[in-house]
Amino acid sequence: MASLLRRRVAAARRLVFFPPPARRSSWALPAALLRRGALVGGRWVETTAAFPVRDPASGDELGRVADCGEAEARAAVRVAHEAGAAWGRLPAKERSALIRRWYELMIERKKDLATIITAENGKPLKEAEGEILYAASFLEWFAEEARRVYGDVIPASAKDRRILVLKQPVGVAAIITPWNFPSAMITRKVGAALAAGCTVVVKPAEDTPLSALALGELANQAGIPAGVYNVVPCSRQQAPAVGEVLCTDPLVAKISFTGSTATGKILLKHAAGTVKRVSMELGGHAPFIVFDSADVDRAVAGALASKYRNSGQTCVCTNRFLVQRGIHDKFVEKFAKAIESELRVGSGFDAKTTQGPLINEKAVEKVERHINDAVSQGASIVTGGKRHSLGKNFFEPTLLSNVTTKMLCTQEETFGPLAPVIKFDTEAEAVAIANAADVGLAGYFYSQDPAQIWRVAEQLEVGMVGVNEGIVSSVESPFGGIKQSGIGREGSKYGIDEYLEIKYVCFGGL
Repeated sequence: MASLLRRRVAAARRLVFFPPPARRSSWALPAALLRRGALVGGRWVETTAAFPVRDPASGDELGRVADCGEAEARAAVRVAHEAGAAWGRLPAKERSALIRRWYELMIERKKDLATIITAENGKPLKEAEGEILYAASFLEWFAEEARRVYGDVIPASAKDRRILVLKQPVGVAAIITPWNFPSAMITRKVGAALAAGCTVVVKPAEDTPLSALALGELANQAGIPAGVYNVVPCSRQQAPAVGEVLCTDPLVAKISFTGSTATGKILLKHAAGTVKRVSMELGGHAPFIVFDSADVDRAVAGALASKYRNSGQTCVCTNRFLVQRGIHDKFVEKFAKAIESELRVGSGFDAKTTQGPLINEKAVEKVERHINDAVSQGASIVTGGKRHSLGKNFFEPTLLSNVTTKMLCTQEETFGPLAPVIKFDTEAEAVAIANAADVGLAGYFYSQDPAQIWRVAEQLEVGMVGVNEGIVSSVESPFGGIKQSGIGREGSKYGIDEYLEIKYVCFGGL
């Protein structure tokens, strides 16, 4: 115990502006990666105001971070613009090597980076470590893709001409990211942008800025040139003004945003004034269909992974379960048993925890509202259904049956640990319910009928389909949605195209 206390005191002396919360037991934030200022032009810049970052599990303050406003955002954009010409002209092999080094540093510091995620986001440490590996993989992938930005030579219709196609960086990219994957959502965008030769200004979510700043520290250590990767954290109060600057400044050529559909629409309106390139990964409302032919045990395992990862706070989490009548009761029974036996609510730093806190009390209130609405209309609580005794941001993993399409939980994204189950009779009925949403990010279904698999996979109106699989994200695969779930794709060989312009060059008089 004495040695533990000495380590804590030493950590406190190093951190200064990140005093250890009173209720911490066996963990400490890594001082070497903690930064409180904005990162602009390779330097850590303080602001007159600062905002608190809190542990969602305890409510304790982890520290205070620079609260950037319009002036800091514009300064970051100018710096990124000034750095853009040299970065874009750098040989692809050299850009690749620098991004690769950034990846290597992330792997070396994966435990420290994961600790930061769990502290500010709340997800279990094992999940946070998984996120860091996933986040780093985008830097590895795009370090390799940087050397594969190929142009083209097109046969001309005139014998004295040659037609060439060049691919060039779009310019400064504004990167606006959410709190649920505070590292991976940055690297998935920034890796592609830097590989293409763009520079970036990152505005992280106000709940989780420490991860973005830690990545900035590692970018500096990797030798990423000053001004190529910039970070402007800000409070919820400053976010609209900073977001407007990033979407309207004429020096910004590209906007990449992950977040709610409502916010995405606001940013699109701002970006329209200067006709910027945009990528939008917006809200989801994923259906999970279990047909009578499905392997029930595999479907339950997939449902558990798809629904309760990060306590249901992911954009591709299942939001609606549709189970065919012949297999419905068996599925619900096994799903309930799996929830009760395999999920454990607790602090993200407890090795036994599978379900951490929700990000804030507003998120908990939305889950409660959806449950209360469903129960008032006849739904049954199979398991869970209330706040957990651990604290105000903890909620029991919940399963509802007797759910109808008139209930709120089937009409809007819950973003929490709630699994509503709808019973259906025919394939056509299930597809119609699944496609009734105005968003279409991910969808899942379980079936062992090959003809049905092809039919349903083609008919689901989503950008990503999991067939007998509850987790679909991977660095090699194009991530994105259709309808009001967004524009463009991230990751995969297609992700870098979002940051490239195509230029046609005609050589005449040959």
